[in-house]
Amino acid sequence: MNRRLFLQYSSLAGVSFLLPRGLDAASLLSEEAKLHKLTILHTNDVHSRIEPFPMDGSKNQGQGGIARRAALLKKIRSEEKNVLLLDAGDMFQGTPYFNYFNGELEIKLMSQLGYDASTIGNHDFDAGIENLQKQLSAHANFPIISANYDFNNTVMNKMAAPYNIIKKGPIKIGITGVGIELKSLVPDTLYKETQCLSPIEAVNKYAAILKNDHKCDYVICLSHLGYSYKTNQISDLVLAKESKHLDLIIGGHTHTFLDAPTVVKNKEEKEVLVTQAGWAGILLGRIDVYFEHSMKKKCVQCNNTVIEG
Repeated sequence: MNRRLFLQYSSLAGVSFLLPRGLDAASLLSEEAKLHKLTILHTNDVHSRIEPFPMDGSKNQGQGGIARRAALLKKIRSEEKNVLLLDAGDMFQGTPYFNYFNGELEIKLMSQLGYDASTIGNHDFDAGIENLQKQLSAHANFPIISANYDFNNTVMNKMAAPYNIIKKGPIKIGITGVGIELKSLVPDTLYKETQCLSPIEAVNKYAAILKNDHKCDYVICLSHLGYSYKTNQISDLVLAKESKHLDLIIGGHTHTFLDAPTVVKNKEEKEVLVTQAGWAGILLGRIDVYFEHSMKKKCVQCNNTVIEG
């Protein structure tokens, strides 16, 4: 199969397809048996939405909720061999569950759901950096990835790694992560002496390590920068354009619902996918990546799922 992308977009209205020239659906099915498949599931900005939205006639009524996400994850894992579950930050803040439990319930549930990694959002500091450290150290069984937050002089020192490597079957996945500048968004009394480094420099540094030194087959950035801005603020689209060695950016912060990933050409004129799954756990993002057995070539299929009753 060639390097061009195969994208399948799914919504409540139906399904549409964009296939590379010369590849029809029957060909894809016959080729799939010859390929290694990685299923990437992702959330962002869940904001303590433990229960579904109430049935009160509002736009999001009945959508989201941990129990329904757990059921969907169980179904997908029963169908797929190599499943990766990731989050792009802002686990905390938004419902009384956070006000009462300070994030303990959110982290416990993410651990039970089997998240493979998460990055940190600005609202994850809302009860203070000491609370963030406390909840993660006590209840998280998944790594926190942050390449541009320097926690050296804080209680979060050594709590976050700049990258992580996960193997799913024969596929080696490298994951890095970046967060938004905290100044002006979060009172400095909450994040203390955390230093926010350049996300572009951080991502390029660690993506190169993952791709070149560790020979990862696929490199993902968990980003809480935001999808795009009208100002010159660094966004996921800017990061993708200025990046090297990245294959996928899973974003957060701007609560952007994307029907399909955005394809951006990076500094080497190679394609990077940028995606985001809205907020509040309404959507479970899904990207299936198919690798040739040599791991030299790959194609991508996207099928996001709205979680509702």
